[in-house]
Amino acid sequence: MSTTFETRYASSPKAVKQYDTQQLRDEFLVENLFEDNHIKWVYAHYDRYMAGGAMPVNKSLKLESIDPLKADYFCERREIGIINVGGNGTVSVDGQDFQLGHKDALYLGKGCKDVHFKSESADQPAKFYMNSAPAHRSFPTKKKILAEANKIELGSLETANHRTVNQMIIGGIVETCQLQMGMTELRTGSVWNTMPAHVHDRRMEIYFYNDVPQDQAVCHFMGQPQETRHIWMHNHQAVISPPWSIHSGSGTSNYTFIWGMAGENLDYNDMDVAKITELR
Repeated sequence: MSTTFETRYASSPKAVKQYDTQQLRDEFLVENLFEDNHIKWVYAHYDRYMAGGAMPVNKSLKLESIDPLKADYFCERREIGIINVGGNGTVSVDGQDFQLGHKDALYLGKGCKDVHFKSESADQPAKFYMNSAPAHRSFPTKKKILAEANKIELGSLETANHRTVNQMIIGGIVETCQLQMGMTELRTGSVWNTMPAHVHDRRMEIYFYNDVPQDQAVCHFMGQPQETRHIWMHNHQAVISPPWSIHSGSGTSNYTFIWGMAGENLDYNDMDVAKITELR
């Protein structure tokens, strides 16, 4: 089998208050999504959301269903968002090829059956980072390059959080059931993301940190606004954010992160802001 998965169950905020460092990491940190010629998934019980990685090196990888889905094929009742964080590659969807360069995105709607991943070069393999959510209807497969994203400038260098939010798989750009994905790029000299922090009790979210230099790190903050915790993270690691938790981070250098979310609505601005001066 070239596909493996693990399951993460939901944790209550009351329980998380008692977690030590290792328990926090075991529950919420996804350390390794990319393995040569392998597809890996983490199935989270928050909104049945999934994060995965496909890294074809010298052979094509087929998207297969996994046992928790109880489905004949992966997208029988699901949609997928893909962003390539590696070298050039191709995603074949029911016989149609989509070439994805570095940081290009692709949306796959419910009903896509025959999906394969392939790298252009074994020396610089593609790394297809994937998010998936349950879907109740089908929408067309659609590719989006970074230049086509809806760009939002936020923050400032003075507060160390000058960043560009690239909305790539989101309403108005790509029609989806509930999945939303995009990429936020921090400017040189800025290290804070998503500040002021917020929660959105109607959606869960997963952050995937990218472009983190090898000898640097990001400290990701989570938990209820008055009961925060932190997890130290490195490049190409992801972290699960429950609906009751903030999701913010500060790096030892600037970096990029991919955000993906799903839940009760598609309102990107549906959030409850936690004032900086009230965080604990």
